[in-house]
Amino acid sequence: MRVKTTLFKTRSMSAIFIKSGCLGMLCMLLSALVAGTAQARTLETAFGDVDIEGTPERVVTLYEGALDAAVAAGVTPLGAVTTRGGDNVAGYIEAHLGENLLAIMGVVREINIEAVLAQQPDLILAPAQLSDEQYQLLSRIAPTVVPLTQPLASDNWKDEARLYGEALNRQAAIAEAIEAVEDRAAEVAEALEKADVGGSTFLVRWMPGGPMVMSENLFAAGLLAQVGLDVQDGGLIGERGVHSDVLSLENLSQVDGDWLFLATLNEDGQAAVDAAKQSSAFTRLNVVQQDHVVPVDGQLWTSANGPLAAQAILDDIEAALLP
Repeated sequence: MRVKTTLFKTRSMSAIFIKSGCLGMLCMLLSALVAGTAQARTLETAFGDVDIEGTPERVVTLYEGALDAAVAAGVTPLGAVTTRGGDNVAGYIEAHLGENLLAIMGVVREINIEAVLAQQPDLILAPAQLSDEQYQLLSRIAPTVVPLTQPLASDNWKDEARLYGEALNRQAAIAEAIEAVEDRAAEVAEALEKADVGGSTFLVRWMPGGPMVMSENLFAAGLLAQVGLDVQDGGLIGERGVHSDVLSLENLSQVDGDWLFLATLNEDGQAAVDAAKQSSAFTRLNVVQQDHVVPVDGQLWTSANGPLAAQAILDDIEAALLP
């Protein structure tokens, strides 16, 4: 009887171990399921809710702000659109890519859908201006994240970057990048105040056809204001516009402030600036006579946005105003 009892106990213990093992595996499976569910995110976008699971690995960006946010978050996309006025991504972004070469997906207003499809992405980051027709095509390829359209404001880039960061499952990295910009801007503002540098400031994009005043609500203008400069646009911008009509040289007196940040997109724009310097209408400007004209890269200052662009613009401001 003692033997039988022992055998019974042994079988009972085995059953318990088997049950315990099953329970352990079940717990592990449930934990994995919960972890996967925790990473599943529903994003509010311009085209409704978009569900994204896990951390996307094959990413395509169709907007300069999306490319900037992705790289700032530690993600190198497979493809991107060209910068305005160029045939590749902006120079300031190239500096962060190292040896990585991105496939070109066209330009922001003319996306090459076939090129996007060829990359087999599992996530597409697109601009707020994406058309419904393009969205319908792209969303069949991969989840496509389009920011909600907002009124023109200099800090819209933060909301966009946060949305892209959430899509990439890199929320913390984006939060850190935005905080770094805030801290850096505060440092530059303090340094400018100590150096007694300030005054009225205009941002002008110089095109081959002539200069255009940029809105004080743009990304770069917002950074100029954040460091303590009095950014103006001369009342020359329409309610929904981002820049004025082309001004004649004779009308440049309307933007004759303490500082003039002069942006060119390419060599043609620089040639136009060089020609303007030969004009008495230009050289008579007080800002020119004070040698307070600051030439800047138009692809960065009037086209880009995002944490990395902000840091590059703050570099330019510091170099020009705090030599």
